This record gives sequence, structure tokens and C-alpha cells, in this order.
Amino acid sequence: MPATRYDVIGIGNAIVDVLVHTGDDFLNSEGLIKGAMSLVDAERSADLYSKCGPAIECSGGSAANTIAALASLGSTSAYIGKVRDDQLGTVFGHDIRALGIDFDTAPASDGPATATCLVLVTDDAERTMQTYLGACVGLGPEDIDEDYISAADVTYMEGYLWDPEAAKEAFLKAAKIAHRFDRQVSLSLSDPFCVDRHRDEFRDLVKNHVDILFANEEEIMSLYQVENFDTALQAVREDCKIAALTRSEKGSVVVAGDEVHVVDAEPVEKVVDTTGAGDAYAAGFLHGLTKGHDLAVAARMGGIASAEVIAHMGARPEVSLAELLSQRLG
Repeated sequence: MPATRYDVIGIGNAIVDVLVHTGDDFLNSEGLIKGAMSLVDAERSADLYSKCGPAIECSGGSAANTIAALASLGSTSAYIGKVRDDQLGTVFGHDIRALGIDFDTAPASDGPATATCLVLVTDDAERTMQTYLGACVGLGPEDIDEDYISAADVTYMEGYLWDPEAAKEAFLKAAKIAHRFDRQVSLSLSDPFCVDRHRDEFRDLVKNHVDILFANEEEIMSLYQVENFDTALQAVREDCKIAALTRSEKGSVVVAGDEVHVVDAEPVEKVVDTTGAGDAYAAGFLHGLTKGHDLAVAARMGGIASAEVIAHMGARPEVSLAELLSQRLG
């Protein structure tokens, strides 16, 4: 068996986020579903952007945000995601490598541009995302390197990746490699609308390919089509080894067989932007797990990372999460 080189390797949509403050009136006038992620084409993305005010551009993508937060925590990590050989693709590659993350996926030399996500943040810190997948749809099984996957303790994938067929093949290939080398596979459900689109396939994934599942309350209830959180919790404990379920201000619940941990949310002076909250939680949890901490401590680490991210605009940490953990946990 090859030596472990990475704590976590992430597979996801390589996206450049465009963050804009807006109001409910704008969302309503454009027919947007508040709090949801919707896929749009290049023309619709450009039209919405032209109607917005000043914006902040920063590298994003759900799994990439998790890997960035893991780097801030001190974990060793790598990332697989597809960009185009254009300006935004160059920016994305520079940003992720600058964090000390290995990123060797070959950029596309033709086809759609690097993906963008227009993140519309309202005054209540809720984010509504309009995503143009662009070059992301070009990710396929040929981008999955066995040497890469076999050298990671955990292979982590975002549910958003489950739209293009080739990307599905890529993740299944990675999951099979990971399990062949006795590594763990992790999935984030990403978004309730994502679950609605792929419920049956996600149920199969969770039961047959996933060891560590991340979901928020709405996502896990949607996955099992139940009316309350407790029923969903009982269902998921039968399907995967570990489920880490976030509940916003209620904190999180981690279940592993007969083991259940209820962990309070970390205090936040003011919630500014919830973009990336789940991504950061997953990072803190996986950091704790791969460093040998028990599930309750890993969940606390996830909560600390998440609290830092929602206290400012943008989905990636602005301070060292490693130092923050040291301060909070002693």
C-alpha cells in the first residue's frame, strides 16, 4: 500500500466566485429562489452580473473551499477540478497552489470558459447562487490519478459535482480506488435542490460508496423524504459509517452507529455571509478526524471553522484556522 501523502484530497467544481450585496427585491424581480443554487448558462450569468452593483471576485467552489480551509488548519491536501486555460483559470490555479495545496489537473485548452458563481448576499446573510459551470463539465475519469487518490486518507467530493455524467464517472472511479487501498470516501450533499435532482443516486452513493457524509438539516430530510430531523438521523445511521449533520444556530449532530454527539454552535458576534459555512465545517471535521480526534472534538473543530467563515464576506478563512483552534480548544 502506498504511503499516505495527503490528509484529504478534494474533487469538485473549480469555480471563481463573484460576491455581490443585493436585496430581496432584486431576487424577486429576477425570479430567483432565495437561498438556493441554480445552474445558469453563460448568457444568463452575464445578464445578472450586468445588473448588479460592485462585486468581489475570489476563487471558490465548494470542495475547493473545504480544501482551502483544511490548508489553513494545517492539513496536507490536494485538489482535482477542471478550469480553462483562460485568465480566471489562471487565477484559480494560482490561488489554490498559493495555499500549499497540490493542484495538477490539466486545464482545458478549448471549450467553455472557467466556471463562475454569482453569489447574491442579502442583508440577512443568506446567499443565493447562480452558477455557470463552464469548464467544470469537462472533468472526467481521465482526470482521476490512482497515485493521487491512494495517497490520501480521505477523498472528499461535493454533491454539486453530480450534474455532469463524466464527473459522476470520475467520482465513482475515485471512490473505488480509495476503497481498494483501504482509504475513506466522503460526500457533501451540498444543497437541497441538488438532493432533489439526484435523490435516488445520492441514496445509492451514501449506502454503497460513502463512509463520511456531510449534510445540513434540510438536505438530510430531503434525502430521505421525511418531515423531521430525528427521522432522517435514524435513517442515515443505517447507511454510512459517519454522518455529520449541521443545524445552523443549533450546532451539529454526529452519528456513527450507536454513537451520537450533539455539539453546540460556536458563538458569532454577527453573521455576515453564510457562503461556505458547510464547506468550512467539513474542513474542521475532517481535520479532526484525520488527526485522530474523537467525533465530538472533530465536530467542535468544524463549528469553529464555520463560525470564522460566516463572520465575513467570502467562503474562505481570513485568519489562520490553526491558530483559532489553538485559542478555542487550548
